[in-house]
Amino acid sequence: MAFNFLYLALFFNFHLRFSLAGETNVMESVPDLQNSMYKVVDGYPCVRLLNLSGEIGCSNPGREKAVAPILRLKDGNSLSRSTTILLSLDEVESFFTRIAEDSNFARNVGGVLIESGDESQGGFSPAHKFPQADFAPYKSTNYEWNPIGSGIMWSRYNFPVFLLSESSTNTIQEVALENEKKKRKYTTVVAEFDLVMQTVKAGTHNSESCLTEETCLPLGGYSVWSSLPPINRSSSDQTKPIILTVASMDSASFFRDKSLGADSPISGLISLLAAVDALSRLEGLDDLNKQLVFLVLTGEKWGYLGSRRFLLELDLQSDAVSGLNDSLFEMVVEVGSVGKGFNQGVNNFYAHTTGVSSSTKKIWDALKHAEDSLKSENVAISSANALNPGIPPSSLMAFLKKNSLTSGVVLEDFNTVFTNKFYNSHLDDLSNINSSSIVAAASLLARSLYILASDTKNLSTSDLAAINVNVSLVEQLMGCLLSCKPGLSCELVKNYIAPSSTCPSHYVGVILDEPSSTPTLDYVSDVSRFLWNFLADKTSVPQGKNTSSACSQDCSSKGGVCTRAETDGKGVCVVSTTRYVPAYSTRLQFQSGTWVVLPPNSSDPMGMLDPVWTESNWNTIQLRVYTVQSAAYDRLVLLGGIAITALAYLAIVISRASIAKILKQD
Repeated sequence: MAFNFLYLALFFNFHLRFSLAGETNVMESVPDLQNSMYKVVDGYPCVRLLNLSGEIGCSNPGREKAVAPILRLKDGNSLSRSTTILLSLDEVESFFTRIAEDSNFARNVGGVLIESGDESQGGFSPAHKFPQADFAPYKSTNYEWNPIGSGIMWSRYNFPVFLLSESSTNTIQEVALENEKKKRKYTTVVAEFDLVMQTVKAGTHNSESCLTEETCLPLGGYSVWSSLPPINRSSSDQTKPIILTVASMDSASFFRDKSLGADSPISGLISLLAAVDALSRLEGLDDLNKQLVFLVLTGEKWGYLGSRRFLLELDLQSDAVSGLNDSLFEMVVEVGSVGKGFNQGVNNFYAHTTGVSSSTKKIWDALKHAEDSLKSENVAISSANALNPGIPPSSLMAFLKKNSLTSGVVLEDFNTVFTNKFYNSHLDDLSNINSSSIVAAASLLARSLYILASDTKNLSTSDLAAINVNVSLVEQLMGCLLSCKPGLSCELVKNYIAPSSTCPSHYVGVILDEPSSTPTLDYVSDVSRFLWNFLADKTSVPQGKNTSSACSQDCSSKGGVCTRAETDGKGVCVVSTTRYVPAYSTRLQFQSGTWVVLPPNSSDPMGMLDPVWTESNWNTIQLRVYTVQSAAYDRLVLLGGIAITALAYLAIVISRASIAKILKQD
């Protein structure tokens, strides 16, 4: 005991120095020793998601950390023990296909690490070939909009999966090579996964049971809508037909925090924002014959929960949609994937319409009129192939399910199948889109909306030429919303909000508190808060005599809202009709601090199909690597220790006998 105390005292009073890879490190404490033994690896996890019928995604198989040696797939084609498999991006789909077909192989997969990469041969899309086909307003759900889709992100895996960062990829590649060289040696490097979902602990394996046990939270967030010009709710004359323009802010991928969705759907979102900016600079907007309303939805990748909740709020005439009347909706214009329209010097786009009606003809005529005004910009609009089964996967499907007579169009950069080879993939990033394509789509959209809202055929080319998209704004938005540098720390975003993180992710997230039209901003994502402030600013008119003022308690009077409040604590009070709309499943209700799943309503066909997506709670998500000795070597050391102890005891006995004999002789 005294010896151990002395040893520890010496350890903490003297620096223990050692050499590793030619460097001398100094350890002054136990944490220093731990840091030298364990290396935390940066990565993006695949997590456990649930719905009413079961689970998808990844988790440790039980409550404990998962630990397994790291090998490349080619080195682990037949697994005799639990192994962490290192995959290149091109091996991912074949690996997960094998997992589905070979249960013996899957049983020995302790975890999966996927190397970062800029591209994959032939593309990589873990989504279905017809994303969210159950919600299609037509019967041809076998159609392949996304022909390269593998669907692997929609399966359940009883092992952890991480996408490695670029720096960590190099580290793990060296580890795998080291393990291959050490096949017959006594040490190996293992990966330790701390990815325990609370639903695993509680044994709650669907949304209804985990919500009851409070081990999960509903997917959701806050959509944003705004009008240009602001809607005067105090006026009795609110009869202007409404042109609703829609885009989405959320994407999905196999990895929770690596969901950029550059082409699908953020290119469309940026186009909408740039179009709003261009229209906001025009004079005489109050004289337009129709009301422009802009809606940015979240949760669309998970059962169109944002658009369906918006439509339900309209039915309920809640505060979140005060000032809107869905009976006045004349047409819906949705901006989808428009980031890959540039090809051989021409920006090509396709109009996918809901059918033949006077309103859809008006939309088409407006698009062609706008195209004519943009001839010098090499912008072309074509009607989508008549052999398509209908509109592609889009929020417009929710509107059609609610009212099959809805007139609408989806503006896309593809005709019959997705041009985006990385749909719902972490590779759908900034390198996958073209800024000139987004600028062209924004120009086409802004001019088309102005033509539709003016409702006149007498617009001259000079009238439309005054509508110009700010190219610099588009490039800023791309840098802010689709990269970490500058990311959400860019000047444009910081001009409106104080972001909580730098790197953007467009995963929908979870609802953290009771849904509200005036939510606590701590529970609203950075992107939603930025969009609210941006749209409120661009669609506003100053309160009072053409001057803005600092926010006060009466800012909300006369339609006032407080923008930029996060930046200086004071904000600017302006007149704008900009609102948050809670986005979560229509089958859920918040009652007495808990979530309750409502029974299906036969009058709501999309609600009947609603999977009610939730995300499991967890405490920590971590991945680290370290070196361990093999069990055989440990047993050998133990046996050696026993043998040495036995020999030492035998030597002591013999020595004592010999000494006793000598003493007797003396």
